[in-house]
Amino acid sequence: MASAAPTQKMQKEATCSICLEYLTEPVTIDCGHNFCRACITQLCEQREPESGTKFPCPQCRALFQKGKLRPNTQLANIVEELKQLGLKPGKAQQENLCETHEEKLKLFCEEDQTPICVVCDKSKEHRAHTVVPIEEAAQEYRVKLQAALSPLRQELDKALKLESQAREEPAAWQRKVKNKRETIAGEFNKLHKLLREEEQLLLQRLEEEERETLQRLQENVTKLSRQSSSLQQLITEIEEKCQQTAAELLKDVKSTLTRSQSMKLQEPEAISTELKNVFKISLDMKETLKRFWVDVTLDPDTAHPWLVLSEDRKCVRDGDTRQDLPDNPERFDTWPSVLGAEGFPGGRCYWEVEVGDKTEWELGVCRESVSRKGTVTYSPEDGYWVVWLRDGEYKALTSRTTPLPVSVRPSRVGIFLDYEAGEVSFYNVTDRSWLFTFTDTFSGTLRPYFYPGLKAGGKNAAPLIICPVPAQAGGNLCP
Repeated sequence: MASAAPTQKMQKEATCSICLEYLTEPVTIDCGHNFCRACITQLCEQREPESGTKFPCPQCRALFQKGKLRPNTQLANIVEELKQLGLKPGKAQQENLCETHEEKLKLFCEEDQTPICVVCDKSKEHRAHTVVPIEEAAQEYRVKLQAALSPLRQELDKALKLESQAREEPAAWQRKVKNKRETIAGEFNKLHKLLREEEQLLLQRLEEEERETLQRLQENVTKLSRQSSSLQQLITEIEEKCQQTAAELLKDVKSTLTRSQSMKLQEPEAISTELKNVFKISLDMKETLKRFWVDVTLDPDTAHPWLVLSEDRKCVRDGDTRQDLPDNPERFDTWPSVLGAEGFPGGRCYWEVEVGDKTEWELGVCRESVSRKGTVTYSPEDGYWVVWLRDGEYKALTSRTTPLPVSVRPSRVGIFLDYEAGEVSFYNVTDRSWLFTFTDTFSGTLRPYFYPGLKAGGKNAAPLIICPVPAQAGGNLCP
């Protein structure tokens, strides 16, 4: 029995921990552990290296180079001797024998949770431990294991159901995204179609206006050309008659004088060459703009002390007295203006302002960084994109003010900001016509701008009113 332990130790050293058989072509790696050449090579091919070209040892996790496998001839000889003795690898474990005493494992140590033999039970290591027959312990733990199976199976059922649901969720999500993508594409295709139709209609109207006006202008040219020709003939006739003898001159002279007196220039019909404002916002275009409608309110911290804001911050008018307000940096101190509370750093935004019958107002957008103190210049170069009504004239405050052709007085004005496109467009909501579009390159945050105008003895006392967002509007689509 005493020789059993060294033999088992040799068997253990000669066994590959990967295939659990005797080593074949044993090789040693950097950490000193031994494996079959084929086993360790195949293992490296099946795994990714952990660091560069190095792999972890299957036993101790130390890193080794795949290309540095050293043949172990001495261990190969030991394997051959064990084979000749007829000893199989792991024989002691296979027969449930104690590796130390080569006795059958008949007992179970509760403290160490390991099977032991009767010799181990008498040893100092286990003498004070609780030891029970191995079959009794096995039966006890078999019952416990069986009891543990039921909740584990329930957990497994839950896990499998959740896994099944989880596997379905990506596909369901992708279907939702696909449907949403198709819906968005469909809606915008409709809008594009409507816009193309609107474009063609407007171009057709412009072409008709061009043709009709050119025809009338050409008719004026023709009429004037005929009159010029008649006048030239009469002048030539009179000049020739003046050179004739007395008898020839007096012949039909009265008829010539009568014709000269009746020859009056007929001035052409006055034809306006101002383009009609054919750009009308159709109902469909209005619905398109509604998609970008934002809820704008007034910022009291920017309001000039003469201005009066409503409690809901939707109305502003010129007041009767100057209010005692703190002169904070945001506040206008010279021109009675106020900004919207909302800032737009990008995106598309639309809002409408009720101007009613006011005789003076200014509306638009400005950079958040504009100066609020002292004299202010309203132009794109100074960060303002504004349209105004003053002295009965509508103008866009470009570098040099641009008069706006307005056929129907607007009682409501729409402002559409397309930040990325660099456009601020103004619309006459009353007759659904386009007024003007600023084109520029924006930077920083933009804010809505309002100037209600002075009261002018009560003629312009009505407020500017920011219109509420319609229930069916798309809401705030700006960032």
